[in-house]
Amino acid sequence: MARKATSSPLKEQYAKEHGLDFLRLLDATDYKELYREDMIRWGEERRQSDPGFFCRIVVEGVTQPIWIVSDTRRSSDVEWFRDVYGDIVQIVRVIATEETRTRRNWVFVAGIDDAESECGLDQGVPYDWVVTNDGDQLSLDAQLEKLLQFIQTKL
Repeated sequence: MARKATSSPLKEQYAKEHGLDFLRLLDATDYKELYREDMIRWGEERRQSDPGFFCRIVVEGVTQPIWIVSDTRRSSDVEWFRDVYGDIVQIVRVIATEETRTRRNWVFVAGIDDAESECGLDQGVPYDWVVTNDGDQLSLDAQLEKLLQFIQTKL
């Protein structure tokens, strides 16, 4: 099983074009936060001219029968995967309460955390699976076990 994140190619390309440290853009540090707003703007400009630009980079060279593409945040990304791969695509949403997210050091930043890059899939997307991750390991394990059982039926 392959795991890819749609944000990784965006950050890698942004780092190349702006002479930045790609690996530092991947973590949750002040370094990434310095560039986050501009990186979002830049990524939106790329998507407007070519909605599948980052999605194509994610799947390039992947040959595994099952992939997990994480960090997909826009309906155009979901539409691209559905258009290219059809009904085999399963859309999984992982949710946590705002309280849980705050305990995990998330801090809301107006103009960024309410932008499409952060909440573009909050409405209007038919999810095949919704996984709640509020810190209850047994509940999380049970939810993931059901998803894994489904995946096993597709292999």
